[in-house]
Amino acid sequence: MKTALTIAGSDPTGGAGLQADLKVFRAFGVHGTSVISAITAQNTEGVFSILRVEKLFLEKQLNTLLSDIRPHATKLGMLYSKDAVEVLSKKIKKYPLKNLVIDPIIISSTGISLVENETIDALREKLFPSSKIITPNIYEAHVLTGITITDEKAMKDAARILKKMGPEVVVITGGHLDKTAVDLYYDGDFHIIKGAKIRGEYHGTGCVFSAAITALLALGYIPLEAVMKAKKYVNNSIKKAHYPGKGMGLLHIQHMFLNPNNEIE
Repeated sequence: MKTALTIAGSDPTGGAGLQADLKVFRAFGVHGTSVISAITAQNTEGVFSILRVEKLFLEKQLNTLLSDIRPHATKLGMLYSKDAVEVLSKKIKKYPLKNLVIDPIIISSTGISLVENETIDALREKLFPSSKIITPNIYEAHVLTGITITDEKAMKDAARILKKMGPEVVVITGGHLDKTAVDLYYDGDFHIIKGAKIRGEYHGTGCVFSAAITALLALGYIPLEAVMKAKKYVNNSIKKAHYPGKGMGLLHIQHMFLNPNNEIE
């Protein structure tokens, strides 16, 4: 069995963060391991408080796990502090982590900042150059590049700037063009990945998307295949979303099956 690692914040709802990542890994038949970077007090209505994991303990988690189990792919989610970025930068060099997927979480869907000051600059400078794929949404791409994204041209301009920061592949998610949900994939060439726009507010879509990509990379898929299959998986999960609380819907994390043509069913 392949192994994937998530380094992310904890989400008590189970709809996002490392709890969701582990469920997605399992759904794809990949063994999930985890290192916690921050603890949150949140529910389906929003994030109410964040407690960062102290630097030395984050380092201890990583050393203890990676000295024993080396993942086939790794996802970085909510890192919150500059200290966390610096620790991870060192550990990536000490324990070469292949197939690194970065979901640069900057703000919650309800508008709460999920990073401390200077974290964004550190993320760009210290981690993007080591990444296989980064998956910012439109707002995150705007914060990272300074470009206001309102159309496909602006998405492409932002993707070019992000690519120069070092990742092999840039995927900007959350575009809404012609009533269609559009993701932009850029590895030197552009690919527009369209899907049906589904009404409603959902928690953890970016986490589930990047976790699915990570699982598929661990299984040996090339990046473009992994991204396309992950988008289809998320769309299917949104369609079956459930509402255990008073706020946003949580995606239905269902087991993934491949048909004889290697397509998700």
